[in-house]
Amino acid sequence: MMHKTVTFFIVLLLSTSALAMPKITVKNQRNIKGFAETQVINGTMENLICYVAIDGHKIFFRLKAIESSKWFAATDIRFNHSNFSVWCDYLKLHPKYQEN
Repeated sequence: MMHKTVTFFIVLLLSTSALAMPKITVKNQRNIKGFAETQVINGTMENLICYVAIDGHKIFFRLKAIESSKWFAATDIRFNHSNFSVWCDYLKLHPKYQEN
């Protein structure tokens, strides 16, 4: 019984660390023209690959360690922060986006 319990906890520990996502912060605001904007801040010591999407249009970019992205603005004043979708992952896991 003890062997099964130890094995279970080892598997649990390894599976949760494999699913860990990078720490990012997303800032939202409206610019002086009234358009919604979003910015991504990397809170890790690793380079990330990210995208910001709005209305089905994705913009991929690399985000260096402990840096913030530029502000990405919506194209219509009717969009708000909930229309943005932001995704980031470790760059080393996505070799097709690495610089050659």
